[in-house]
This record gives sequence, structure tokens and C-alpha cells, in this order.
Amino acid sequence: MQFFLSLQCRNKAYMVTTLISTSATQLRSKLPSSLKRLADLAYNYWWCWVADQVSLFEMVNPVVWEECGHNPVALLELVSYDRLTQLSIDPFYLKRLNALVAEFDGYMAAQNTWASRVAPQISPTHPVAYFCAEFGLHESLPIYSGGLGILAGDHLKSASDLGVPLVAIGLLYRQGYFRQRLNREGWQEDYYVDAPFEQMPLELVKDAGDRPVCVDVQVRHRVVKVQVWKVQVGRVSLYLLDTDREDNDPIDRWLTGHLYGGNQETRIAQEIVLGIGGVRVLHALGIEPGIYHLNEGHAAFCLLEVAKTEIQRTGQSFYDVEAAVRDRCVFTTHTPVPAGHDVFSADLMDSFFALYWPQMGLSREQFLALGARRLGDPWEPFGMTVLALRLCRTANGVSELHGQVSRQMWRILYPEKSQDDVPIGYVTNGVHGATWTASLLSDLYAEYLDPAWFDKVLEPGLWAKVDQIPAAELWWRHQVLKERLIAHARYKIKQARSKRGEGTAAIAAVDQLLDPNILTIGFARRFSPYKRGDLLLRDPERALKIFGSGDRPVQIIFSGKAHPADEEGKRIIQRLMEWCKQPEIQNRVAFVEDYDMYTARKLVQGVDIWLNNPRRPLEASGTSGQKVCFNGGLNCSVLDGWWCEGYQTDANGKGLNGWAIGEDAHTSNQELQDKIDSDSLYTLLESEILPLYYDQDQDGVPQGWVKMMKKSIQTNGFAFNTHRMLADYVTRIYAPGSAVESLPSFAQIPVTSDRGKGRSEG
Repeated sequence: MQFFLSLQCRNKAYMVTTLISTSATQLRSKLPSSLKRLADLAYNYWWCWVADQVSLFEMVNPVVWEECGHNPVALLELVSYDRLTQLSIDPFYLKRLNALVAEFDGYMAAQNTWASRVAPQISPTHPVAYFCAEFGLHESLPIYSGGLGILAGDHLKSASDLGVPLVAIGLLYRQGYFRQRLNREGWQEDYYVDAPFEQMPLELVKDAGDRPVCVDVQVRHRVVKVQVWKVQVGRVSLYLLDTDREDNDPIDRWLTGHLYGGNQETRIAQEIVLGIGGVRVLHALGIEPGIYHLNEGHAAFCLLEVAKTEIQRTGQSFYDVEAAVRDRCVFTTHTPVPAGHDVFSADLMDSFFALYWPQMGLSREQFLALGARRLGDPWEPFGMTVLALRLCRTANGVSELHGQVSRQMWRILYPEKSQDDVPIGYVTNGVHGATWTASLLSDLYAEYLDPAWFDKVLEPGLWAKVDQIPAAELWWRHQVLKERLIAHARYKIKQARSKRGEGTAAIAAVDQLLDPNILTIGFARRFSPYKRGDLLLRDPERALKIFGSGDRPVQIIFSGKAHPADEEGKRIIQRLMEWCKQPEIQNRVAFVEDYDMYTARKLVQGVDIWLNNPRRPLEASGTSGQKVCFNGGLNCSVLDGWWCEGYQTDANGKGLNGWAIGEDAHTSNQELQDKIDSDSLYTLLESEILPLYYDQDQDGVPQGWVKMMKKSIQTNGFAFNTHRMLADYVTRIYAPGSAVESLPSFAQIPVTSDRGKGRSEG
């Protein structure tokens, strides 16, 4: 069945024909009759958080599934028709397929959702429009770099599960984020790979005349045509903007080539496409958002376009519509690192916006003042975060501590307020439990907590039942997951050594790398200096003694990338690679190259300890450790980001659900802070972590350790998940005053009606 949405595009009236999926229909025609619904499942990323569905695709052909990067559309296009014919008459396979189809159809058709009960004022006719520069849904759609994108992807999944009317806007990068390989010297080399959009779970949006829907965006003095691809994420639609069209200038075709690549001119052009182009695309599709949610400052130019549209609609001035614009826009900031906030020089703004501010009825000075921290300074750069703070009715950090840091960072914009009164609150991040919980653990929760445990993840009482899980059962499943992690690490490292041309002996030696019976630490994130990926190496002799021990051994698996321009980050990786080669520990330290969501899942599901040791307070939230909790892993972390709220102690100050590294010395002396934190980490390993892990009963079960695993699941599962996070956004930001169903909350949002009023008039 099809329906029509009216739209305006390039000043011409079009009708968009929306099908279940034209691409799915085409794929369906190539499949045997009994398998046709596989096409519908393949074109909706709902499959990536339903474990049985993933295995349903893998069963088609495990080799092709691996070769195509876990892409179900490519799998069904590439697999032989003979194999499909076999499956079409396999009663076991068809039973599983039909059960999943029934579950999928029921999910998509559901009307009585959490959001419909709690916040009916958020309507499908005026949904939340969620803007972000990257989205991490699954490794088969590589348009993410790390935490921000994966958080955005989890946001969409929970919005779908809870029934929050939401559409998302991002960019479709032809080559995504860079791929990583390490040479024989351990130096990171960067390269890119083209994504085959036509064989991916996405579809080019077309009008009734089968023409791509596109909008025009001014980039300097050129008109750039932007087309739109749609990705279905359960009940949520994600629209990705793409400039790779033959009718664009070759330079402009590459505006959506790379994520976080290029120079300042590329960055500002990308953000114009995302923000201004994103608003125009929504209008073209007939979507009138009730709320615009900017997830980080990259999309802040959308505020200008929302204002300009309102000015043109009403005939009023910018200052007349400013309050109405502010009332519809909300902002989340994700970084306490000043360099992480995009700023553009006045000259660059002149070059890109000289034709734009007259359309808003503003002078140059008035326009630039919207993004100026200090008014009246002609050399003051234009800040995207500043623009967002001025034109959004709420602003929030992503943990309680990050909220405090953000208020300190941006107090300059509110000179009449004390730091505590700066109108920036917080909503602590979470993770999508169904995505990150291993099937082995999910099955265990279904047995002992509730068959529909994930649908009840917001109920604190659910998690009390974790105590009912037999210790031996939880430990056995955890050990299986650790074995799978080690198998994955060996496979990836063998591949890397082979590609580097290392000898057969070096490749064969990988079979001895890592041991599932040894305490295993995981460390995976962007290798930025402030994250201190080499903190363990600060005292090399002490580190070698710990990792080389024969009595209570410990091993660690590293993974992650350094930004191509971050030379110090690359040097940290190189130092780790050199450390790996030391004879005493060569089988106990591993680095898995080319970190992606697949490796991330293996790590968070299989490690015993998740290590997080940034310089405090530079980790806004950090969500990788939250993923570990859903799988019974334990955090050993600096008290930064979310761990300040998650860490619990007994009456004697001992950790109940993990460990806290070091202390905040309130010093700018980085050497001193590194010494304090590294000494603390070594001591924790020697005196608490290793003794607890190796205190095992006659069956090999460390009862004290498993008790702490259960506590980690109980205390963090209900609190640090995106269902709770979305509930906070809905009831505190999207629809404040909504009926709250006695939910846990990790949020505080200042109530203000005069944010930035009058301060941008120049």
C-alpha cells in the first residue's frame, strides 16, 4: 500500500511515493516464495538488535555473511539461488523465519507504546527531528567514528522501542570514517574504502516520477544539490544527506565523502549541508517537526534555517521570531574538551554566509554575534556551541559531572549568572541493552528475570532478580563469551600479520596469544592523549611484573584508532605495539586493528575488566563501560563521566560493583596526575582485583567475583540504558510535564525562558 506526501523541492511541487520499501520489493522478487519476507527484514535495522534475526541471516551462508561485512542485503544478493532454494524447503529455517516475521509485524504495528501513554503530545505529525553528524547502527553501515555516533544509533533504537515519534537527519559518507592498519613499526596508516550504497540496507528517496528527491544548498557561490537516502531503524526513519551527484561540481561531490576529514572549509560546508540542508529535506518530505534536537554542535546551522523559514513565513524580523525558534530547539553537548567545539573564523563565515544573513534580515555584525563568545570583538570566531546555546530552549551535558564542567566552560555567555545558575543541565547517557547484551546473557535474563526482560528494562524490580541466577551458570556463560572474544582477536591479528607480510612463524604464534583462563582487561576507544591509552606503561618494570606473573597472570586487549591528524595518538599506539613484542608478555598483550562495532561487541561481552583512565574531567560520559555492565563485566575507571554516578561502595569505601582509579588531585600538573593514577591502578590490580579473581572454589568459580558481577548488572542495567535516557529526554525536555510512570531519572534540566535573549543583537 502506498500513500502520498506533498512537498516543495526546488520551488516545484512534487508528490513523494512512500512504499514499504521499493528496494525491498526488488529484492523480494529475487527470493523464493517462502523466503520473500527476508527482504523486508533485511531493509530494517531492527534485525541488528534481535539476536535470532542476526543468526537467521548468518545461517544463509556464514562465509558470504562474513565477506560482505554482515550486510543482509548484500548477502541475499550474493548467495547462490541453489542455497536459497534449499532454505525455502527447510522446515526448521522456515519456522524460525515465520516466527521472526510475526514478531516484526507486531512490533511495527504496535499502537499502545510507552511514548503514546506518557507523552501523547509528541505526535507523528510533528515528530522530534534528531540531528547528528554520525550514526552508529551497525558495522554494515560505517558512517560513525566512535562514541557520539554509537550513542546516536542507540538513541534511535530506544526511540523505536518506546514508540517516540522521531525522525533523524545525518550525512551519508561515501567512504565513512578512515580504516586503520598498522605497519611493521606499529605506526598507524589510514585508508578509505568506498561503500556500495546500492547493496546496503538503505534506499534512495524518490518522488512519484521516480526522480531522487533533492534540495538545493548554497555553498559559497555554488548551488549544491543534496539527495536523500532513507534507513529504517525499527519504527524510526533516518534520512541521510548525500552530495555525490553527477550534476554537482567534483569538489562538492566529495563534501559527503569522509567523516571528520578534510580542512576547516570542508567541515563548515559539511555542517551547512547537515544543518541547513537537513531542515530543507524535512520540509521537502512534508515533515514538520515539533522539536529539533541537536546532538552536538555540528548541526547548529539548522537553527539559522529554522529561523529563516519562520521569518519568510511570518514576515517578521529575526528578533520577533527568535523566541518561537528557541522554543522548538534543544541541544546536547558531548565534549568538555575545548578543541572539540567547532569554531570558524569571521573570514570563513563571510565566505560562506555573505548571501545568507541578508535573507534573515540581519547585518553582518548581528549575524556573527549569534556565534560570538565575546561580543564586539571583530576577530572573535563563530562558535557552533555558542550558536546552539543562544538559540535553544534547553541545553544539557551527558553526565552530572559533564553538566558541571559545561556550566564552567560556558559561563562567559551568562555574565549575570553564577556558575551554578548557568542554564546547562544534564541527561546521563545510556546504551541500548538489546544491541550490546550477548545472546548467552540475554537468554539467561529471559530465564531468571523475565521472558520479556528487555521490554521491562526500566523497572528497577526486574534487576533485583539477578541474585537468583546461579553463580556457576553466570560464570560459565561469561567464560564462553571470553573464549569467543579471544578467538575473534586471534583471527583479526592473524589477518593483520599476514597483510603486513610477517613470516609464517609470527602468524602461527597467534594461536598461543591470550588464554581464556586468565583475567582479561579490555581497553578500546579513540587514542587521544587525554584518554591515556598508555597509562599502564608509565612504570614499565611494575607493569611487566604484573602482566608477566606466573601465579596470578593478567592479559589485556587493546583496540581503537587515533585521528589521522593526531600524531601523539599514533605514537601511543606505536608504544603499545612495541610493548606487545616483549618476550615476558608477548602472549598477554594484543592490539586488534581497525576497531568497529563488531569488535566492540566482542570486547564488551567477553572481558572481565573494562579499563577507562582518561584525565579527569575530560570524559563527558563514556558509554563503553555501560555496555560491559549488561554482560556482567566490571569497570575499573577513573571517577569521570558516568562512572561518578554508577560507582557504588560499601560502608568501608570498597567498591561493590567495580573499582575507582586514583583521585582528583585538582592539579594542572599532568605528570603528577599520571603518577597518582598509574600507582593506584597498579595497586588495585595487585591488592584487590587479581586476588578476588583467582580466589576460586573447587569448581573453578570465583564466588566473590561473581557476586560483584551481579552487583554490576543490578546497579547499572536499569540506570545506564537508552530507554531510561530517552525517558528523561521525553519527560524533561521534549515534553516537559509529561506523566511520569515512577521511572528512575539521571537528569536535571534548568527551567529558563530567557536563554540568550538579547545577547546576540550585536
